[in-house]
Amino acid sequence: MPTAKPIEAAGPASLSLDFTTLRDAYAAGTLRPREVLAACIDAIERNGSNPVWISRVDTARLFARADELDKLDAASAARLPLFGIPFAVKDNIDVAGMPTTAGCPAYAYTPPVSATVVQKLLDAGAILLGKTNLDQFATGLTGTRSPFGACRNAFDPTYIAGGSSSGSAVAVAAGMVSFALGTDTAGSGRVPAAFNNIVGLKPSRGLISAAGVVPACQSLDCVSIFALTVADAREVLRAADGFDARDPYSRPDRSRHSTPGAAFRFGVPRADQLEFFHDRDAERQFSASVERMRAIGGTPVEFDFSPFARVAQMLYGGPWTAERYAAIRDFLVGHSYELLPVTRDIILSAARHTAADAFAALHELQGLKQETAGLWAGIDCMLVPSTPTIYGIGEVEADPFQLNTNLGYYTNFVNLLELCAVAVPSGFRDDGLPCGVTLIAPALHEDPLCDIAARCHQAAQVPLGATGNPMPAMAPAERKTEASTAVEVQLAVVGAHLSGEPLNHQLTRRGGKLLRKCLTASGYRLYLLPDTAPPKPGLRRTDEDGLNGIEVEVWSLGIGEFGEFAAEVPPPLGIGSVTLEDGAVVKGFICEGHALEHALDISHFGGWKNYLAHADGGRVRKQANGRR
Repeated sequence: MPTAKPIEAAGPASLSLDFTTLRDAYAAGTLRPREVLAACIDAIERNGSNPVWISRVDTARLFARADELDKLDAASAARLPLFGIPFAVKDNIDVAGMPTTAGCPAYAYTPPVSATVVQKLLDAGAILLGKTNLDQFATGLTGTRSPFGACRNAFDPTYIAGGSSSGSAVAVAAGMVSFALGTDTAGSGRVPAAFNNIVGLKPSRGLISAAGVVPACQSLDCVSIFALTVADAREVLRAADGFDARDPYSRPDRSRHSTPGAAFRFGVPRADQLEFFHDRDAERQFSASVERMRAIGGTPVEFDFSPFARVAQMLYGGPWTAERYAAIRDFLVGHSYELLPVTRDIILSAARHTAADAFAALHELQGLKQETAGLWAGIDCMLVPSTPTIYGIGEVEADPFQLNTNLGYYTNFVNLLELCAVAVPSGFRDDGLPCGVTLIAPALHEDPLCDIAARCHQAAQVPLGATGNPMPAMAPAERKTEASTAVEVQLAVVGAHLSGEPLNHQLTRRGGKLLRKCLTASGYRLYLLPDTAPPKPGLRRTDEDGLNGIEVEVWSLGIGEFGEFAAEVPPPLGIGSVTLEDGAVVKGFICEGHALEHALDISHFGGWKNYLAHADGGRVRKQANGRR
C-alpha cells in the first residue's frame, strides 16, 4: 500500500473548524467570521490541484456575508444556531444564482431559488463557500466518475475519495469547511466519510427536504451531512429538517425516539458473512471496533446478514436503475453522448427492465422488509464496516463496475429498507489510510443512534479529518485513569512518526505530547530502509568522529500508552535508548543491523524531513505512492 500523506491543512495547526472550537473562539472574541473564511480560502488554495470544487462563491461576497454576521448584536447572533459556520454543498443541490451541474456541464442550469435545505442553513447563520465535485448524476461510490476530474483522497492522492459525494467529504476533511451536504442513495454519504476520516450522517428518507436536489432515485434519495464530529452533524440536521410540501417524500410524521442508556445491544453480521475482499487490515480494524463498542457498554448480537445482502444486490441489479433513467430522461434525448461512458452505461441499462420487473422487485423487497424487521426488537443498532476495503484510483479506472459494487456491500440496503445511518472514523490502517464503521437503525432513530455513534467515535480517539486536530474531550467513562498517565515516557522519533508524517497519528491518538525538537548526540547515522511503506529511516549509533546530530522530535506518552505503541513497532525497527545533544537519554527508534546492509545512507541531510524535501526524497515518496 502507498504512503498515506495528508493534504495540507489551512491556518494554524491549533485551529479546528469543529463547531465547539469556532463557537468558543467567537464568544471569547479571539476569532471573527472573516478570519475563519480566510483560513478556509487558504486551505482551498493550498490544495488547488485536487478537484474538490466545481464552483465557488465570490470572495467579496463571502467577506460581505461575514461582515454582515459580525455586525449582529449578541442576542441576534445567539438566535442563529450555525452562526459563522462555513459549509459547502454537493453540486446536485441548488443554490440560487449558482449553476447546478450534477457533474455534467451540458446539463447545467442556474436556479432562481436555493434548495430548501440550503436556505434553512443560510437562515441559521451558516456561510456557504461553494459547490463540490461528485460522481456524475450521483451515480457511483468512487469519486472518479466526474468530467471535472477524479477527486483524490485527503490522506493519499493515489487513492479514491469515495463517491458520489467526494468533493463534500474532502472539503470537510481538509479543513476547507466545517460541514458539507452530500446526497446518499446507495452509500454516498457514508463511503466518502470512511475514506476521509470524518463523520457521515444519512438521515431517514424525507427528514431533510430534497426539494431543489437533482434526483438520482427519487424514492430513495437522502440529503446527507458530512462533519468532523457526530455532535456537529446532529446540529446541522436539527437546523435543516422539517416537513416541506415541495418534496413529495417529505415526512409529515417526524416523531423521534429517545436516547438509550449507557448499556445497549448492537447487531454484528455473522463472522462467516463478513466480507473484506481479502483486505486483512480492514478486517482487523473492524474487529477492534467491535471491542471498542463492548468497552463503551455495548453487547454484540450476531445476526444473519444474508437478507440484507440480498436487498443490497437489488439496488443496481434490479429495476431501480430505471428511476435514475426517469430522473434525466428528457435530457438524455439527444444528449446521452454528453455523459461519461460508465455513467451512461449504468443509466441506459434501465431499458432492459419492464414495469412487471419493477412490481416483482417491490414485492420481493416487501418480503425482505418483513424478514429483517424482527431483528430490531433485540438490538438498538447495527454495526458494520463502512466499506469492505479501499482502492487506488488506477484500480477503479481499470475495473469501474465490480470495484464500485464491492464498496456498496454494507451500504446499498439501507435506503431500500428505510433505515438511518451514521458513519464514524474507527482508526487508521497500517498504511496510514483511515477506516470507518457505520451504525444503522430504523427510521427516525437518529437521536439514539447519534448518541451511540458519538461514544463510538470518541472511543476510537482518532484526530479530526486530515488536519491532525485532536478529538474533543472524551466522555468521562472513556478518560484515561490517573494511574495510566502518572508515569510519562519520553520517546525520540526520527521518521514517519514526526509531526505531519503518516504515522504521527499513532502518537496523537494515544494522547502523545510534543515536548521539543532537537538533535541526537553526534555519532549517529540515518539510513533509508528499502521496501517500507510508508517509507521509513533507520537510526544507527556508530560513535564515529565528525558526524553531526540527527534531527528528532521528543514526545511524551503515558507508560501504558507507550507499551501499546512499542508493541506496534514492526521489525526491523525496535525501541531502544537514544542519546540527545544535551546528554539526555530517552527511548527511541533503533534498527536491526542486517536491515542496514543495503540501505542508503542519508545522514548528510541531517534529518528525515530534509531528506524528503530533497529531489531524491520526492522520488522515493512518489515510488512508494505507486505501490500497493
